[in-house]
Amino acid sequence: MPKMKTHRGAAKRLKKSGTGKVMHRGANLSHLLSGKTSKRKRRLGRSFVVSKGDAKRIAPLLYNK
Repeated sequence: MPKMKTHRGAAKRLKKSGTGKVMHRGANLSHLLSGKTSKRKRRLGRSFVVSKGDAKRIAPLLYNK
């Protein structure tokens, strides 16, 4: 059986933290920013932990990471 390949679309959007948690970037930070508060934009700039159920589904996609 050939090696499993990493899902390139998932690899560009998600990453594993040092402790093995799956992280993703905050949404709603690409346009229409003038209507959002500085606090909200700052908060959306950091990475978030993916929920446990989603992480289980995503793990096989990030096989080689």
